[in-house]
Amino acid sequence: MTDLDLSRFDWLTFDCYGTLIDWEAGILAGLRQVMARSGVDASDDLLLETYARHEATIEAGPYRTYREVLGLALRGVGADLGAAVTDEDAAAFGGSVVDWPAFPDSVEALATLHVRHRLGVLTNCDDDLFAGSSRRLGDPFDLVVTAQQVGAYKPSLRGFEMVFDRIDVPRDRILHVAQSLFHDHVPAKRLGLATVWVDRRHGRQGSGATPPAEATPDLVVPDMATLAALATR
Repeated sequence: MTDLDLSRFDWLTFDCYGTLIDWEAGILAGLRQVMARSGVDASDDLLLETYARHEATIEAGPYRTYREVLGLALRGVGADLGAAVTDEDAAAFGGSVVDWPAFPDSVEALATLHVRHRLGVLTNCDDDLFAGSSRRLGDPFDLVVTAQQVGAYKPSLRGFEMVFDRIDVPRDRILHVAQSLFHDHVPAKRLGLATVWVDRRHGRQGSGATPPAEATPDLVVPDMATLAALATR
């Protein structure tokens, strides 16, 4: 962990899924339900890494809603691992985002950080699905930018550029906070942003539901509670 003066930032922008919402728990719950019906017994790592590969490929293509992305990724996992996926399965998985749980420390940490900072979110999601997640988090955000608004998914730079358009402060007053090196830290660093890596997978092998990538964040913390404590020390 390097030292970073959080007081020099006016805005903290966040990734949502994987950082604030436990998307791996939500994804695994949906995948396991479908896999079990076809008798597929795969490890968590295999399921998540297979899902990550399909999701990233779909998101890099022509824009689709996140509901569609999820459904297509589920079909890809099923095809790879030998599980039957129905239209009903795809639709249910596509809408399951609203049921994905928040990490236990997210709500309190966001409330603490909001005392001194304005909070934004840049999320690879649809407006309506994210609204459900935002309610789980206490609706703390002063700015919301979704992939649906942008018409593109991170690691595209377009979402970050929309954030810059909507926040009237210099980039060196914005700190981006995220779990995914692939989706967030690589593009944020290309744009000259300071970043915090919330390494939710610390101590575990593999990259889980995000494709592997390399980046050099300015600060690494294991969870949001640690970040909030650093901001108030």
